[in-house]
This record gives sequence, structure tokens and C-alpha cells, in this order.
Amino acid sequence: MTERIAVASGVRTPFCKMGTQLAAIDADQLGVIPLREALLQAKIRPNEVDDVIVGCCGQPAHAANVGRVIALNAGIPEHVPAVTVHRNCASGMEALSTAAQRLLLGEADIIVTAGVESMSNYPLLFGPAMKRFFERLYMAKTPAQRLAVLASFRLRHLAPVMALQVGLTDPTCGLIMGQTAENIASLFNISRLEQDEWANTSHHRAAQAMDAGYLNTEIVPVYPDQNHTSNEPIMADNGPRANQTIEALQKLKPYFDRRFGTVTVGSSSQLTDGAGAMVLMRESTAKARGLRPLGYISGYAYAGCDPKTMGLGPVFSTHKLFKKYRLSMADVDLMELNEAFAAQVLGNVRAFESEQFARDHLNDTTALGAIDTDRLNVNGGAIALGHPLAATGQRIVMTLLYELRRRDQRRGLATLCIGGGQGASFYVEAGE
Repeated sequence: MTERIAVASGVRTPFCKMGTQLAAIDADQLGVIPLREALLQAKIRPNEVDDVIVGCCGQPAHAANVGRVIALNAGIPEHVPAVTVHRNCASGMEALSTAAQRLLLGEADIIVTAGVESMSNYPLLFGPAMKRFFERLYMAKTPAQRLAVLASFRLRHLAPVMALQVGLTDPTCGLIMGQTAENIASLFNISRLEQDEWANTSHHRAAQAMDAGYLNTEIVPVYPDQNHTSNEPIMADNGPRANQTIEALQKLKPYFDRRFGTVTVGSSSQLTDGAGAMVLMRESTAKARGLRPLGYISGYAYAGCDPKTMGLGPVFSTHKLFKKYRLSMADVDLMELNEAFAAQVLGNVRAFESEQFARDHLNDTTALGAIDTDRLNVNGGAIALGHPLAATGQRIVMTLLYELRRRDQRRGLATLCIGGGQGASFYVEAGE
């Protein structure tokens, strides 16, 4: 980068399990909450914003280009453009990198980014049989034709297709995301016990961080009725389980390969509702305004990999990032790696330190370097906190920046895997 991108502020809603406290708030309203708060914390007036970029995987049918709807509902003036971007699980990061490009090109001075996902409100779809039934009924011209079509109706036509399940299945290799995690577990001989141990660690780290108040600075309260008349705002994530045990996790049956598998719902990320937002500007702009940024985005990279092992995407994108900016693991004080699955996290840990993997897959003779798991996801990850797809990229970047500041450390790596076989990696630095 020719200039660092300043993160003037970053906040998120609580992350709540699908079907629970945030279920009544769809994406077009959920995204408004952190966006407004991010502007307030950055001391930026809505009319100073040059662009709004929002990541969202499951856009509401009633709110096409949900980024624009969120911007207007948040009080951004009508003359300010807004766009919705989609890179599966990296959609929140795509908002950040798209904003960085526009800022560095001089097309804007201040951009608000967001990532939002209301997985509770993903629709149920009619299958092909019901679709054909409606088509025939629409085309029928006479009463007799309509009666004939109606007589062909069967209750099985109503069998729904879950948009969520469709979205989490890769169309090129035909595997649901959990099956790609099974592939990684097999590739690296990752045991069921290792996965459950990591899941248990994630829950306990998240619970400890919540008890210590470490996550409070990044969370903005949400009032479920949206009118701020409720006396019970939602203040915290509801996924972490302080009483989680290895014994309880071991009782769960494999979910994605019920006969031979090792991946369970307990070692998988939770399906979650949530949103996050960040205000970005060039470092020079932040200095001219006298702001003390939360931190800086100093580099990023995306890379592709085999969709059948999509969870290894962070290895490929981090390798590209390190080569581009002449970095190494020695330049990383803390690391956030999205926990799509425990097997995927552990697979990355092994691939990062493997010279054989580097030779076979990265065309390099040197491994990326060992990941110190004591500095990885120190406040828990998506197995405990949840994974509201497009919001996750925003969360792991802001969580990393807040934790670097809290520890008085400087440099961090935020990375995640992407359905379809990609990885995204961001190199960030704490604010001075």
C-alpha cells in the first residue's frame, strides 16, 4: 500500500444464535445499528461520508442492494452512493478492501463499511415441483384447465428447500461446508479429540473475555423492538458457554459424515445473526482531522484454493500477503483466524508450519511459519461467538485491533477461509 488505511472506529452488534434474540430484526435494520454508532464514535457527520460499502451474503428479498437501504435508514444523505458486495464469508472483508482501493485512488476521503447477516431470516424456498405447479396454474386459460392443474397438486410439492443449506453448499464440488472440513481432518489426520479440545478452548476463551469486559468496547447494545422502548437491551453475545466441557462435546455424533466423520455441530461455527461497521479513511486524512484511529489496515490479499478443502484458504492468502509485503510470522503479535470448523483451524495450524505443504501447494521451499496458538483467537472464535457470514470479516479485524491496543502490541493478522475455495488475509497495525 502507498499509504495505510486508518480505521477511525469499529463496532458491532452482539452476535446471537439464529432464531434467538435478534431473529425479529432483518439485515436492512440490523446493519443500521453499528453503522450509526461507528459514525458517532469516529465523530463523523453523515454528510461527510463519501461512500457506503456493505457486505451481505443473504440479502433480504424486500431490500435489494441492502447496503443502500441500510445507508439511507442510518441517515446517510441521499446523494451519497452505497453498494452491496459479496465474497461469501469474506464479504465483510471485501467491503474493507473495496473501500481501501477507492480511498487510495482518491475517489473518496471517508467511507463507511459494514457486514451484516440475518441468518434467522434466510427464506425457505419452494422446490422445482411446486414451481412447475405455479407455472402451469398461471398458464391455464380456462376454468377446466385450472381445475386440472389444481387436481395435480400433492402435499409433497410443499417440501421446502432451505436457502441457508443451498448457500452453504459449494456448487462446483457439490460439498456442504462441513464436508470440506471432514476432508481437512482426513488430510492432516486431525482427531475428534483434538477438534473437541479446540472447540472447548474457544468457548472458555470467549466466556473469560466476556467476564473480563474485553468485548464490551466493540459491542453496541441492540433493542429487539427497534424502537428503544424496551428496558432489556441485548448487550452480549449469546453463543459462548462458560460451562462447556470436553465430555459434553464428546457425546455429540458426527454431523456431516455420520458413519466415518469426526466433525460435529459442537466443533463447527454457530449459525448466527449479527452486524459490524467500520469507518475508514487514509492515514493522512485521520491526522489532518486530529483523530486517534483504532488502528490501520496495512495490507491485504485474497487467493484461491481447491473448493474441496476451502478451509485452507488462509494458508494461500497469507502466503500471498507475506510475499507482497515482505512479511513473516515474526511480524505477527496476535492472529485472528475464523473458526468455521475446529478441523479447519487445526488444518491451517499444521499447513502453516509444513514445508511439505509449502512445496506441494505454495510453490515455495519455506513454510509460512508456526502459529502460536496462545496468540490465536485469544478471545475465542466463531465456534463460541458465532459466524454471521458477512459480519465475521468485520468482527475479526476490529476484535484484533482492540486486543492489540489492550495488550499494547502492534501487529496482527486477520484471516478467514471462504466457501468456494478462497482465503482472505489482512495485516493490521494498532493505533498509536
